[in-house]
Amino acid sequence: MTDGPLSLARAIHFDESDRNVFHAPARTGEWCMSGGFEFSNWGEGDLTGKARQAFANGWLGLETFGRVTFVAVTRIEPGEYAVLEQALAQHFVEVYGAPDLAAALTVARDELAQMAEMCADHAPNTLLTVARELTPAGVHESYRTIAPQDAGLYQLAVHVTPDE
Repeated sequence: MTDGPLSLARAIHFDESDRNVFHAPARTGEWCMSGGFEFSNWGEGDLTGKARQAFANGWLGLETFGRVTFVAVTRIEPGEYAVLEQALAQHFVEVYGAPDLAAALTVARDELAQMAEMCADHAPNTLLTVARELTPAGVHESYRTIAPQDAGLYQLAVHVTPDE
């Protein structure tokens, strides 16, 4: 973790599409990271249906471990960041078979530091998207940014009530 203010990204939804395109959608507002490690052993045969969508452009939510299309850069408090490190390390042990929590924590810290470094280059409320492709060298990720507008994000989002 670096000195000074930290930024990460939170899941943001403009409509209900993520609920339809991902097996497990991330929750609005949860902290996110690229999560490309999930696809490190994937091949073309794995890229079908909703799994293909998660691979192609899904950010990984760090609470639900679901996927989301858009994230927004936001400041994070050091205490929240430390909780995310522990949760991600536990995920590495439980889901990916890391040998122990100490080893997993080292990797979790590296993954989160990479995301924090990416977010540090952008103003709050900058939207980020990720695009992945399989190459002969493995998974290639690229990122796109959408600068914050004068209008607040709540003015851009589509709000629907059950009656509509």
